[in-house]
Amino acid sequence: MKVTEVHEEVKEYYGSTLENSSDLKTNACFTSGKPPAHILNTLALISDEVLDKYYGCGLTIPDAIEGLRILDLGSGSGRDCFIASYLVGEHGHITGIDMTDQQVEVAKRNIEFHKDAFGHQKSNVEFIHGNIEELDQLGLQEASYDLIISNCVINLATNKQKVLQDAFRLLKTGGELYFSDVYSDRRIPTELQQNPTLWGECLSGALYWNDFLTYAKQAGFADPRAVNNHPISIENDAIQQLVGDIEFYSVTYRLMKLDGLETNCEDYGQVVCYKGGIKESPAGFTLDSHHYFPAGKMMPVCGNTYKMLFETRYREHFDFYGNWDKHFGIFEGCGGEMPFSQTSESEAVACC
Repeated sequence: MKVTEVHEEVKEYYGSTLENSSDLKTNACFTSGKPPAHILNTLALISDEVLDKYYGCGLTIPDAIEGLRILDLGSGSGRDCFIASYLVGEHGHITGIDMTDQQVEVAKRNIEFHKDAFGHQKSNVEFIHGNIEELDQLGLQEASYDLIISNCVINLATNKQKVLQDAFRLLKTGGELYFSDVYSDRRIPTELQQNPTLWGECLSGALYWNDFLTYAKQAGFADPRAVNNHPISIENDAIQQLVGDIEFYSVTYRLMKLDGLETNCEDYGQVVCYKGGIKESPAGFTLDSHHYFPAGKMMPVCGNTYKMLFETRYREHFDFYGNWDKHFGIFEGCGGEMPFSQTSESEAVACC
């Protein structure tokens, strides 16, 4: 399908074909697992109409967002925007962007309902009708957002590289793109990319995970961090037959806009200690799937992780030890290893 055809098919699917989340034909656009308590409590305040029109695959609201300026790419009926609206408080602001007319209409007509439900004097959320592949045409101010979120939508874009590049441009230094999406274990064949139902179900547009890492780094996000992931069981025999052996995963990534991040995790002998103070995470803070910081425990970290804590909104919640004066090689705690054998050439066993 041509780019314009994909966009029209997606708008039709989410605007007319699907009446609510129960009409989905697979569980790709479905959030599994129980949300944390603060999200669960906020969901109780969200209108039924907005919840019925939610099509997401993950939890895209990170910790410590009070007062932040947030942009939601592909905001749909506004569920995540309204959750964030409540959590940032009246000093924060949320902008949602979506290209489906019907979804934007649902979100807009629920603005006042949520302002009242949250006890706000005035609404701190707005919705814009637009395409996330055209962020540079929507009048958004460069380097003006603390956080960009997205829930199972970037896979629907035909130019994912541009979406990531524009997100990088719109973020402040120290900000992050925190989003959930569908990924595949291989590149999706062309014939499957022609199937409008598979596009709408977030399967045909799923990025091969290794291509995503390349795109993210090319956009400026030097060290993508996966926060959590789970395999997707399609649970539709006809669609399973179409996709064959391709495996799909729902993954939440954290991409930080920071100067000086290195390609690999390097060891400078640095240590951090989480002091607590993030109300959503009093006992310990999770940066990503490989970095959990129990409150009060000294933890060695690589240089990139040090920066992700020291040069972001998380800084006030940590004590930091060490500097950049001495380099100790690769930081093996992040999975890196030296690509050379420690066996001398004379000790090596011939292969033939």
